[in-house]
Amino acid sequence: MTTLRPQHPFTVRHADVWKIALPASVAFITEPLVGIIDIAVIGRLGDAGLLGGLVLGALLFDIIFSMAYFLRIGTAGLTAQAVGARDPRDGLLHVTRALLLGVGIGIVMIALTGPVLWLATWLLAPEAGASAALAEYFSHRIWAAPFSLINYALLGWFYGRAAAKTGMMLQLLLHGVNITLSILFVYVFHWGVTGVATSTVIAQAIAAMAGLFVMLRHYGGLRAIIARIAPGELRDAAALRRMFGLSRDLMIRSMALMGAYAWFAAQGSRMGDVALSANAILLNLLMMVAFFLDGIAQAAEQLTGKSVGANWRPAFDQAYRLSMVWGLILTLSLGLAWYLAGPFVIGLMTTNPEVQAYALTYLPIAALCTVTFMPAFVYDGILVGTTLNTVMRNGMVISLVVFLVAALTLQPLFGNWGLWAAMHFWFIARGLIYWRALERRKAGLFSALAI
Repeated sequence: MTTLRPQHPFTVRHADVWKIALPASVAFITEPLVGIIDIAVIGRLGDAGLLGGLVLGALLFDIIFSMAYFLRIGTAGLTAQAVGARDPRDGLLHVTRALLLGVGIGIVMIALTGPVLWLATWLLAPEAGASAALAEYFSHRIWAAPFSLINYALLGWFYGRAAAKTGMMLQLLLHGVNITLSILFVYVFHWGVTGVATSTVIAQAIAAMAGLFVMLRHYGGLRAIIARIAPGELRDAAALRRMFGLSRDLMIRSMALMGAYAWFAAQGSRMGDVALSANAILLNLLMMVAFFLDGIAQAAEQLTGKSVGANWRPAFDQAYRLSMVWGLILTLSLGLAWYLAGPFVIGLMTTNPEVQAYALTYLPIAALCTVTFMPAFVYDGILVGTTLNTVMRNGMVISLVVFLVAALTLQPLFGNWGLWAAMHFWFIARGLIYWRALERRKAGLFSALAI
């Protein structure tokens, strides 16, 4: 049956972008800050092996959790569209399914601790000191998995509803507790990498409990939530197919994304602890800019998703244009600030003179990534909001191939310079692929008819 698809007009202004982007940026910027603090806490102990093990452990968790990142970005896109379509339940079914799935995946992750650690050690090939630190870190931090995935689902729901301030407060709580306990456990209790891992477990658990409390209060309690869900709705076949299709594509996308970072880290590891640690410092500084830029992507995600749900093309075009404009302004200013402050920050993050010198050598080409990766990040937000998951999946896989070809070609010729140059090829390829695909598909996102 063909019917008219309703339209719900609204306007997107600069203030609408920043209402979401500013609190989201403040929240996201604390995430790489935790990594930087952890690196600094362990790095200032002066042991390159401990630092290398921590870096590889953090990377390993980034890879593992990236496979479940669809719990955040998928929930955000679906919730934003529900809000645009005037869903009175604010995407309740989407977040409930994501929470149940997240807990299940977290338990499976804990059960697979041994095999995952063995495989990671074999693939990353760390030296003896880094290998021992990696095992110690991983075996403690894995217990945070269920809480981390609960937080993913909740953040997706908060940001999908444009409740960016609530998301910001929960992220600040999470990372504030993490940083404080990390410093306490390492410098006061002398627990080393175990202290860093334990602080993450406690912080994730506290944030998950706080987020669930806020959600329950929004709906009036657990009984009110149960009353709003009709029997069998959570098992609705069409909704589950959409969710799992979206989850599958976003999981493949995330695996390709983290595959590139894993290759980058593994190549650094094969060049020794000094190269591994220096590249990790530079990459964490880059992520500081990336997570701040993610605030703009978050605004693009919510506003374009809302426009699709509302079936209102003018709002989509406004959100698209304003996100790109502010993304460019931010990336240029933050990239310059990073380059100028780089020597000072590197000195704070490690006392090892070899690591300092190595990182300073490659600072210019690393800082330039802030320019080349901007379009890809903003397009990520737009594609999540519009749930063009196949575009994200295919674009990331193709750009990963570009990265690997560039790395295999350039690194043997130019060493670490070639490895960083391959990162630029990867970012540029992603941006171009996403732009081309979105130009071809965006007209089809809006229609006067629904079937």
